[in-house]
Amino acid sequence: MAATDDQPDTSNGGSAGGGSPERDLVHERPTMHVGKSEQPAASQPSAPENSETGQMLKSLQWELNRIQRTVRLTLQSKLQGLVGKSLSSLNENRELANSIQKMLDTHSLRIRCPQCGHASILRVSPRKGMPGGAFVLDHTIEGKRTFHGGSSSVPPIQLTAKPERKATATAKTRPQPADAGELQSKVG
Repeated sequence: MAATDDQPDTSNGGSAGGGSPERDLVHERPTMHVGKSEQPAASQPSAPENSETGQMLKSLQWELNRIQRTVRLTLQSKLQGLVGKSLSSLNENRELANSIQKMLDTHSLRIRCPQCGHASILRVSPRKGMPGGAFVLDHTIEGKRTFHGGSSSVPPIQLTAKPERKATATAKTRPQPADAGELQSKVG
């Protein structure tokens, strides 16, 4: 999961809940779970183990979000040095845009379009009167491919998480048939 702008700033080591995940783990109260089965206590996981596992996973997710946010902010800061820059030819500017995009793809990031706010891909398109081409932000709005920008230099860069693909998001919400692997034929 990628960090977003609405997550609290945890770069100083604090947590969103006011304490560190490790300290929260120490103060976690054990809870009792009453099960229907009468198995020996040694074979059932105890409530504190379940609670500790949940806290460990929560702590791990918190740490991952912190790391991802740090990567995003560091890349964004370093890329600011390219804003307003342009190289001499269309091919050089395309290579520059492709290099930036590959770096962002590695970390599942996109550039937030300053015009509409959507996550977008930096590209360079040929334009009359612009020997180096035009830097554009390529994205989809309401199912239609859209290009914003069009300046001769690298646009402002604010990074955001790469959105899920529509096919992936649809597959997660679509119920799967119970016998998906079986072939069915209609015999009349």
